[in-house]
Amino acid sequence: MRTLKFLLQKEFLQIFRNKAMLPLIFVLPIIQLIVLTYAADFELKNIKYVFIDADHSQSSERLMAQFNASNYFSLEGEKRDFESGMEILDANKATLLIRIPPKFEQSLMKNKAASIMLDVNSIDGQAATLSFSYANAIINDFNGDIRQEWNGLSDKIKFPVSVESRYWFNPEMEYKNLMVPGILALLVTMIGMFLSAMNVVREKEIGTIEQINVTPISKVTFLVGKLLPFWVIAMFELAFGLFLGFIIFNIPITGSLPLLFGYAAIYMLVVLGMGLWISTFTDTQQQAMFIAWFIMVIFILMSGLFTPIENMPLWAQKLTYANPIAYFVQVLRSILLKGSDFYDLQMDFIKITFFAVLMLTAAVLSYRKRV
Repeated sequence: MRTLKFLLQKEFLQIFRNKAMLPLIFVLPIIQLIVLTYAADFELKNIKYVFIDADHSQSSERLMAQFNASNYFSLEGEKRDFESGMEILDANKATLLIRIPPKFEQSLMKNKAASIMLDVNSIDGQAATLSFSYANAIINDFNGDIRQEWNGLSDKIKFPVSVESRYWFNPEMEYKNLMVPGILALLVTMIGMFLSAMNVVREKEIGTIEQINVTPISKVTFLVGKLLPFWVIAMFELAFGLFLGFIIFNIPITGSLPLLFGYAAIYMLVVLGMGLWISTFTDTQQQAMFIAWFIMVIFILMSGLFTPIENMPLWAQKLTYANPIAYFVQVLRSILLKGSDFYDLQMDFIKITFFAVLMLTAAVLSYRKRV
């Protein structure tokens, strides 16, 4: 224990003396958390649209008024024909072209049905899907208003079934509540993996690893002394990130914080073990950074942070079973938003413990110390 104490003192002194590492540990994650939370927002607002009103009726004007009143749409202009409207879409000045045909109100009153055309600029498929979804929601509201008016005027139109929806765990559909836990998981993972991967390699580059190898310090003691400081730093980063998320973004914390930090403590062993394993077969910090970043990119893209895992192909969904980041993102969201307890997350604890044992064992066995 006395040897480990001196090793930890040495590691912390090296960390705080390294002026290039301190901003990487304490400043950059805070900036990334704030910037990425605002930037990585898939919710669309101010969707520019053009409409062609060939009916000029009270109903068509009423529908357009509902679009104008929405915070999600911004009117780019009104055109008289399809060709001039498509010119706006071709120039990428608008995403949506709404065409109201002639006799729209007449058909609505006579046939109890009418159609309009939505032309969507779908170069960005996700933006196109959301634009159509938002427009469709406004049109459905318009339909609901018309039906209620007709229901009061005619006994032939009846609506026996009504739908009432509720949004659970994120009732206001606040996108920041979804992104902040995921981005926080990403930043903590990056710090832990990059720093632990570069730490032992740095000893190789400056030549001190040879001196350490011939000392009577055991391999396990040496590796614990290398990993424990970054484990402490990562847990501090997680706590500070949660504090910022609560203060700045008002994210809910409905679950148990001790449970969250208990899971994070085991998860960081996985990340640090992976970084240490990378450092055992690399000779320079550049090599370690490149390999760590290569692994991180794959894990991030398949973690469910930016795209739901359910939307991935079946083979990709099976690969996520071996992705520890995917489990961490899911657990963070479950505890913070759903208030999940240990009984709900016991399988996640078992899986992440297995990963921790696997990665630490691989790291210890890969590191060769000459006594």
